Amino acid sequence: MKVGHTGAPDLADRALPLRVKSAVAVKLMVNDTMQTIIEVLLQAGRSAVDVALYTLLPIMVTMMVLMRLLEVHGILDRFVRLTAPLVRPFGLTGLGIVAMLQVSFVSFVAPVTTLALMDDRGEPDRRLASAFAAVMAMAPANAVFPLAALGMAVGPILVLSLAGGLVAGAATYWLFGRHLSSATLPVASAEREAQKQPSFLAIVNVSGREAIDIVVNIIPILLLSLAIVFALQRLGAIAAFGSLLSPLLVRAGVDQALVLPAMTKFLAGSTALVGVSQHLTHNGQLTADSLNHSSGLLLHPLDLPGIGIFASAGKRLAKLLLPALAGAVIGVIFRGFGTIMVF
Repeated sequence: MKVGHTGAPDLADRALPLRVKSAVAVKLMVNDTMQTIIEVLLQAGRSAVDVALYTLLPIMVTMMVLMRLLEVHGILDRFVRLTAPLVRPFGLTGLGIVAMLQVSFVSFVAPVTTLALMDDRGEPDRRLASAFAAVMAMAPANAVFPLAALGMAVGPILVLSLAGGLVAGAATYWLFGRHLSSATLPVASAEREAQKQPSFLAIVNVSGREAIDIVVNIIPILLLSLAIVFALQRLGAIAAFGSLLSPLLVRAGVDQALVLPAMTKFLAGSTALVGVSQHLTHNGQLTADSLNHSSGLLLHPLDLPGIGIFASAGKRLAKLLLPALAGAVIGVIFRGFGTIMVF
């Protein structure tokens, strides 16, 4: 006999063994967990493909074609010969300066093409690691110029960024990468094709193919990094970590409003930092002074997506990642002290 809506327990329900109830609860929990994992992976996959196809690929193809055209017409080699004596003490070459200009005035991803070109030309590991570190320590244009609308002092920040890049390159070449090879490697096939004075269409085809290969290699590590970010958001780990850090930062005299931008930057990259900073500034929670003071430690590609993109752009870059990261950290610390002194 069944019991109606009197609040009394159902007899069939009471008859269920406790272990059956536990098994059902575990099954439901597993199903929910698997559904969440699938949702996170699909969200990360869509975001990774979107970033790769609509952000990285246009910049990469354009910059690679431009670099190859400059190379074929001898302009790039003349620039390299002109600037090489000036930057050689910092462990850099003329192409390293090109990469530094690209990150400062185009985007954080633009130097990937120049680093790939250095790889194709057989630049020594020690020089390549130095250029890699310099780029990773500098303020990217895709963050600096949008934040200028919020009161960021672009001029001093770009000067400090250049100084930080030079310090990072020198630290990598003379300290962290001193064990790396200084021997020039064989030229890659794409470089040999460019040296044959090909037609404009051939340059576009070769450069486009090379850029597409780089972007395709970037997608897996970008997907993984985004999956980690989305999973941490679902778990509430980012908010909890921010709440934990806030009292410590207040005691250290750091603006509490910088907690969320800093966490967003290191987990999701500079573009996400711009979005969060704009939101906080418009709400009156973040000031231009705080942005300028923190620019040395926040504006650079040393974040989860940035490291993943650069490291997956080529086998040699992945091999040189650790010494380059060490040098880049020195450059970022130098910039941090510089912003404290200037602002």
